[in-house]
Amino acid sequence: MQPTSDNTASLITAFPVELAGDAEAVLAIMPASRLRPAAPFSVVVQGRRVCIPGRLYNEEPQADAVATLSRRRQQLLHCLYSRHSDGWVRQRHLSEIVDSEDPWVIPFVVQLVGEYVVEILVDICEGLRDLGTQGTRAHLAYGQFLVDNPAFFARTQRRVVSYWSCYYRSAYASFSGYLGCTLLDLLRSAASDRTGRPWPSLAPAVGTRVDGHC
Repeated sequence: MQPTSDNTASLITAFPVELAGDAEAVLAIMPASRLRPAAPFSVVVQGRRVCIPGRLYNEEPQADAVATLSRRRQQLLHCLYSRHSDGWVRQRHLSEIVDSEDPWVIPFVVQLVGEYVVEILVDICEGLRDLGTQGTRAHLAYGQFLVDNPAFFARTQRRVVSYWSCYYRSAYASFSGYLGCTLLDLLRSAASDRTGRPWPSLAPAVGTRVDGHC
């Protein structure tokens, strides 16, 4: 295995500290990139703060190298590449983790809810079929993550509205008909059930003008 490069060493902090050894093994098979991971964001996972890249620029590793990794390490690799600068790469790796309820996977999925590729939103809806069902592992795990990260969830809600307004208003005249709205409703339901009170909705009221940055 190759040593971890300076441009990828920071990616170890994308996961809880107890997974540092697994993360190092994943980074060792990732091709080097001239560009550092960009626009990191911070969230809390089971009481531990992690720092996840907004964008990753490394090429994907060879399939035979990935096959040498354990299941958990493959999962970490898919999480990281769900942050890739290429939307097709993000979608491909998301498909490998979207049905996982492991707590370190959840922020990677929620971050994609707040992005602009509607095909990825479709995959998340299909992969999280149990999200809206009380008592399921997905409902409980996502609800807890959102309760632990209210500012991150608020930003995600605002981004969903903004991207709809920028790119999808012609296809979905009403925000309520947009798939991102459906996902936000499911996520708010999970958070509400964890707290026992309604979770604030940042969705626009019908007929409200929506402006903002995408």
